[in-house]
Amino acid sequence: MKIKLEEAAKIVDGNIVGDKNITISSFAKIEEAQPGDLTFLYLDSYKKFFPSTKASAILVKPDFPKSRNDITYIEVESPNKAFSKLLNHYFKHDYKLSGIDPSAFIHSEAMVGENTAIGKNVVVSSGCKIGSNVKIFHNAVLLENVEVGDNSVIFQNVSIREECRIGKNVIIHANSVIGSDGFGYDIDENKIFHKIPQIGIVIIEDDVEIGSNVSIDRASLGATIIKKGVKIDNLVQIAHNVVIGENSIIAGQAGVAGSSKIGKHCYLLGQVGVSGHLEVTDNVILHPQAGISKSITKPGNYFGSPAKEIKDAFKLEAHYRNLPDYVERIKQLEKLVKELQEKLGNK
Repeated sequence: MKIKLEEAAKIVDGNIVGDKNITISSFAKIEEAQPGDLTFLYLDSYKKFFPSTKASAILVKPDFPKSRNDITYIEVESPNKAFSKLLNHYFKHDYKLSGIDPSAFIHSEAMVGENTAIGKNVVVSSGCKIGSNVKIFHNAVLLENVEVGDNSVIFQNVSIREECRIGKNVIIHANSVIGSDGFGYDIDENKIFHKIPQIGIVIIEDDVEIGSNVSIDRASLGATIIKKGVKIDNLVQIAHNVVIGENSIIAGQAGVAGSSKIGKHCYLLGQVGVSGHLEVTDNVILHPQAGISKSITKPGNYFGSPAKEIKDAFKLEAHYRNLPDYVERIKQLEKLVKELQEKLGNK
């Protein structure tokens, strides 16, 4: 790959400071960059790598000190977004799969759109409707009446249970399960659990990306719904009848219990747990390991278990850290009080 730096700068509306005529051959992290690489810098914690980076060019904010003359700078307002834009421009997503492998089973009553690719040992059951330009990788299984929209990608070993509906431009990574039975049981007078039939479905709307080893349970009645633009990281559990609002993000090892509803533009960060039958309003950020035990009706940042608004949570956290000191001070105060009582008692 040979990219003229001027060309790259135009794509991101950047201003070049230094040698405009250099050519870039690759992209790299600042701490790993070599001659010929373009890198970027936007977090203060990475500034320590700037004196030693071997990159030929770097995306920086306009006010960044240009202390080195052996590197060319591209000034942009947001270096990380500019870097992402360049990656998207020069490295189009192209998942390599074409044609229909002879080992795939496609039921005679299934419909498959134009230019759809199906890999080895894939099962497409009766009544399935697969759109155009879809890619279904090896060993994926689609049970009866599954629908998959145009331009979606289903990676290897994904299982999609009967009746579930997948929208357009959806990506589902390896080993995820869509539409497994919800965790629904009834307990009798002898404390024996009896399975409740889970007769609903899962609906995944357009432009959703689901990581690997994600489980999204079918609804007991109705639908579990992942709305448009949602991004789900690896190892996430979404229980039956949950609704995840548009353009929300759920990070690794988070879990949402049954019938809870998450609003639009919410961030559930690593290992967040949401109890069942709750509602989280729009524009909420749940910080790592937050435990949500009651509904959240106010937008903002929440932390802790049980979760609190972050300013209150941090105050409490500071007090927790100081508990040993508080204990010692209380002991000293108790000693002083006792001494005073003894003095007063002797008078």
